Amino acid sequence: MTQYFLPAAVLCELIALLTGSHLLSLVAGSIFLVYFLPRLGRLEGYARYLMLVTVTMLTGFLLTDRLSGPQLAEAATAAAFYGAFLGSLGTMQCLVRRFEVLRRIHDVLLGGKPAWLYPKYVLTSCSVASVLNFGVMNLLCGALSETLSQRGITGTARLRWLRSVLSSTLRGFALVPLIAPTSVAVAIITREVPSLSWVQILPFSATAAVVFIGVGWLLEYRRFSQVSAERTLMRGWPAGTGRLVAVIAIVFALMALLVLTTPLNVSRAAMLSVPTVTFLYMWLTDRGLVAVAGEVADSVAGLHNEICIFAASAALGVALSAQVPPEVLSQLLDGRASLFILAACSMLILPLLATVGIAPITVLSFLAGLLSQFAASGLEPLLVAVALVIGFSLAMMLSPFGPSVMLLSRFGQLSRWVVAFGWNGVFALTSIPLMLLLLWVWLPWAA
Repeated sequence: MTQYFLPAAVLCELIALLTGSHLLSLVAGSIFLVYFLPRLGRLEGYARYLMLVTVTMLTGFLLTDRLSGPQLAEAATAAAFYGAFLGSLGTMQCLVRRFEVLRRIHDVLLGGKPAWLYPKYVLTSCSVASVLNFGVMNLLCGALSETLSQRGITGTARLRWLRSVLSSTLRGFALVPLIAPTSVAVAIITREVPSLSWVQILPFSATAAVVFIGVGWLLEYRRFSQVSAERTLMRGWPAGTGRLVAVIAIVFALMALLVLTTPLNVSRAAMLSVPTVTFLYMWLTDRGLVAVAGEVADSVAGLHNEICIFAASAALGVALSAQVPPEVLSQLLDGRASLFILAACSMLILPLLATVGIAPITVLSFLAGLLSQFAASGLEPLLVAVALVIGFSLAMMLSPFGPSVMLLSRFGQLSRWVVAFGWNGVFALTSIPLMLLLLWVWLPWAA
């Protein structure tokens, strides 16, 4: 029965989103806690460590009267929301085995002119990750392993393929916070600062994404040209391509409908649309209600480590932000220069702390809580919000302890330090000054 706890918690939070029930969110948060605490030994190292730190710190804050009952409830509902966010979007992974185009993704992407391979991989990774989330890493990395084995690519050529394809996959995945309405970074910021929306952030963050793509394109063009010489051309599109496009279009259409007709924002609409369309498609094609429900439940339960990281990070971030007096941020600000410094520091602190093992989502949850105080003081939060999504994107590439880098390390059989710093170090050092310049240019429009 315990394998249904996580799906039940996710379902409970989705119902809470539809009904606006605060009590159901508390129930969902409680289910997460009841599920994870007795199973700490079964979690992967980082998830276990983060859950222990979160529970210890919240307990300490409670015992020392530094966390009130309403603040504890807010931490629980935040954990429920972000745990359900990942769990609900993760159901899209059930569709992977049903579409040949997803299984043959590398044959599709390696077609066309060599000059366009890098942006094609990055944008495809970003597009797929906007609905599959971490599933895109499993999909592209797993398919690459099969491709290399089938074609007998070894030695230096194998390393070249791994670096080209996996680094572009990681960078595409890291663009999700900048472009996709289904990004957890956007969900965190818009939850803490309801006056902000994805539409407001998008023009600035999309510009940053274009700069990231341009930098990577210049750095990887030559390596991808060598990879293109070893590819196998595919004639025509795999079966089911049109149907997959239709399913994704229906997901986004339902999201748009919910945003236009309900008080839900884009992130909450995605949480409801993705599992609904996925479940209905599986039911209509497989014709077995119980089997489909079981597969969806198993898909959510299989994400227990990731859900633990998201839920614990959210609860810890809310609790830590509650320790900062509301007047601190307003005292730090004095005109445009100080706003730029605050935005620059917000952007840089995320990748900096990520390199030493502090989860970006924990830092973002904490900073987003401060941002809500910042907005409550009457100051414009948009530039800092943009800086946060840019910093979150950089942190996803540079954290050797992050799930995306560790997954690439496992598939590529390489050190995670090589993936984080060897592959992305020059990219980050080139990109950061450009991002700071963009923040300065945007100051008059976002302030």
